[in-house]
Amino acid sequence: MLQKEQSSLNALEAVPETAPLKILFLTRSLNCGGAERQLVTLAKTLQKRGHDVSVAVMYSGGFFEKALRAEGVPVHNLSKRGRWETLGFVVRLLSIVRGVNPHILHSYIVVPNLLACLVKFFNLRIIVVWGLRGSFKDAQYYDWIASLVLRFEKWLSIVPALIIVNSQEGARWAEQRGVRHDKLLVIENGIDSHHFHPNASERYDLRREWGIAEHEHLVGLVGRLDPMKGHATFLRAAAKLSREREDVRFICVGGGQAEFGANLKALAEDLKIDKRVIWTGVRSDMRHVFNSLDVLCSASEFGEGFSNVISEAMACGIPCVVTDVGDSARIVGDFGLVVPPRNPDRLCEALARVLLDRDEFDPIAIRESVVSRFSVAQLVARTERALSQLRDS
Repeated sequence: MLQKEQSSLNALEAVPETAPLKILFLTRSLNCGGAERQLVTLAKTLQKRGHDVSVAVMYSGGFFEKALRAEGVPVHNLSKRGRWETLGFVVRLLSIVRGVNPHILHSYIVVPNLLACLVKFFNLRIIVVWGLRGSFKDAQYYDWIASLVLRFEKWLSIVPALIIVNSQEGARWAEQRGVRHDKLLVIENGIDSHHFHPNASERYDLRREWGIAEHEHLVGLVGRLDPMKGHATFLRAAAKLSREREDVRFICVGGGQAEFGANLKALAEDLKIDKRVIWTGVRSDMRHVFNSLDVLCSASEFGEGFSNVISEAMACGIPCVVTDVGDSARIVGDFGLVVPPRNPDRLCEALARVLLDRDEFDPIAIRESVVSRFSVAQLVARTERALSQLRDS
């Protein structure tokens, strides 16, 4: 397995068959997150393959900026001063695009996608490529601006030459809401299996830091504090499991809105499990986090596309219990358990089963399953091919 992964890495560093591309990625920020990690992985690898790659961020200071610059990828700061700052921000964006003069402007997620259309209005020669992540969004949890922006995305989907979606479910949702289906291309995420791998020493370092005893099992949910991630369902399942077993602890990794986080902690207290739940906030050492777990739980209620959390945990050999949202069931395949969303009882049963039958979930098989299907090599090769065809057409 390691030899195959090394061969893939060597192939990625070879000179591409097509002429070098000049690509400017446009994104909101480079903070810790699944979409951001994928952008960084793609940008770094394309740069190593001889393409001229740079990244523009609306808000600077993200965790991944340093890693990009270390690989020689320029990061341009658009210095957006808030949601409502427009004129000065647009002038800076157009100035950076003019200076970089890319063949392709590849935007990531909704607002940058709309901004890429604005750039196209001023520069008709530039090729715009959108990146869509996620799937169905439940409008009741978001403000009117978010709904309006999604409508604009549908109306303006005529502008990009290509719309890259990272999941099958995301492509279906985009088509259902009126995004131009003839421009959709599914390119699934690539997991950096050289970074995400089993490591026993990392497992015990973090468990000691968090006060997890040797006999205790640790179940974790990794995701920002957002209604789509299903923390409330997770906590209710944890409360039920806690009544059945005294040797299980729970951990929630991720940041988010303070008020929403406070409500979740109040719920844990009401459920009388506050002493058994750890809240870590944002962590940058995600491989260490995954290796510390006995089970990774994805309790998402909606919105997931391709879950990096699930695939990265699997690359570390960790069994996963996931809700049937987005492409999560497809990712785990036969190497994890899938339950309906918003169902604490079923989630509890699945977690209990994995903990009871932990030996049935072979870490090597779990890792092989995800690494063989979702590699950085396939992400880069398919993206490079698609962008080159646009440039040469």
